[in-house]
Amino acid sequence: MKAEGRNAVTEAIRAGATIDKLLAAKDLKDPGANRILAMARDAHIKTQFVDRKVLDTESEGGNHQGFIAFTTEFKYSEIEDMLSSAEAAGQKPLIIVLDGVEDPHNLGSVIRVAECGGAHGVVIGKHRAVSVNDTVLRVSAGAAEYVKVARVTNVNDAIDYLKERNVWVYAADPGGQDIYKTDLNCALALVVGGEDSGVKRLTKEKCDGVVSLPIFGKVNSLNASVACGIALYEAIRQRMVQ
Repeated sequence: MKAEGRNAVTEAIRAGATIDKLLAAKDLKDPGANRILAMARDAHIKTQFVDRKVLDTESEGGNHQGFIAFTTEFKYSEIEDMLSSAEAAGQKPLIIVLDGVEDPHNLGSVIRVAECGGAHGVVIGKHRAVSVNDTVLRVSAGAAEYVKVARVTNVNDAIDYLKERNVWVYAADPGGQDIYKTDLNCALALVVGGEDSGVKRLTKEKCDGVVSLPIFGKVNSLNASVACGIALYEAIRQRMVQ
């Protein structure tokens, strides 16, 4: 897999990811580039200096900023790891469950939101859903190095497991109760649906409830990662004020 761009490469090194090699543009001389190269030297990472044309060819997104790191395959976690992490920190679990998100840009953005918001993990499905790939790593801007991601065979079974562990599960989807009038200051999992269909009917039925964001414009839905960010930070806000 590849981590592209200065933020993604910096966080990969900082997090101790296994980096097989680092490609760096020959013409890099600015302080930011020098810091990354120094970090790579200190971490004993093999660095190859190449023409920018080589980086352009290797780049998936075209925004490598002079750096591409080749990392080992992404290591998924288990849901139990997320719950244990919350318990060790003395915190109520805060988990994001994605139901059929297929756009790697959305998954990368969700992982970034999860990291910034201090969520204990993100759960994704194995079928009809995007996995953690190079694009996801790039869009996450390094957050994927810190956020636990569990890839499960069946999202509904994962919801059942969370409920058995006394985690309240709410689907973020249109037609539910006002999220700003819902008590989210609890052990919580937020289910966010795919780009076109939202949270599936059977999945919503598994949840303890459905929460919705108020929509005031003519477009009746938000991008999955945007909706996830707003919902997550409402849960965080409630935890901070109580």
